[in-house]
Amino acid sequence: MLDFAAARAGLASQPFSRLLGARLTEFGDGAATLELDIREELQQQNGYLHGGVLAYAADNALTFAAGTVLGPALLTAGFTIDYLRPAVGEVLRARAVVVQAGRSRATCRCEVYTVDGDGEAVLCAAAQGSARLKR
Repeated sequence: MLDFAAARAGLASQPFSRLLGARLTEFGDGAATLELDIREELQQQNGYLHGGVLAYAADNALTFAAGTVLGPALLTAGFTIDYLRPAVGEVLRARAVVVQAGRSRATCRCEVYTVDGDGEAVLCAAAQGSARLKR
């Protein structure tokens, strides 16, 4: 199975994740948490974090959570995301948990939060999706 160090190395091998400055802060026991710092370059025209960045975080967190039960050779099979409120803060945190896993596919839920300088987290998006083994 995949351990935390190998999962972090996997994230670091993704050029887009490096561009965003994403980091894996939790990995194991059917859950994964991905974080990135919110910066001006990631905002849309109204000063909120771009929805594509929230979707990226949910997608990767979902797949890493699935990796805790299925191993590293995974692809996202699909996901949906609901944007609940504009994302503003200092850190974006996506925490995903496995809700069902079989031999080759896992379904996960993800909550995406922004965290301000005082550590207060505000839920800004919710996602559900699945990952499957690469064939």
